Amino acid sequence: MSSESFFATDEVLSRVKGEFLEMPGLRLTEPQARRLWGLDAASCGALLRALVEAKFLFRTRDGAFMRVEYSAPIKVALRSRRNPAAA
Repeated sequence: MSSESFFATDEVLSRVKGEFLEMPGLRLTEPQARRLWGLDAASCGALLRALVEAKFLFRTRDGAFMRVEYSAPIKVALRSRRNPAAA
C-alpha cells in the first residue's frame, strides 16, 4: 500500500467516523454508505468491517450500520410458569 493510498484511506475513515459522530442515530446500509461516500463495494465493505472490529459501529439485524453507543440490549420478558397470564 503506498503512502498516498494510506492517506486516502485514513482520510475516508476520518470522514466516515465524523459523519457518524455528527449525526447521532445515523443508520446506513452498505449500499447507502457506498453512495454517500462515493466508495466501491470492496472499499466500503472493508471500511465498515474495520469500524465494526474497532467497536465503533455495529451491524443491526437487518444489515444496517450504527454507532455502538446506540445499540440497545435485547430484553427478554420471562413469564412465570405457574401463572402465564400474569406477565
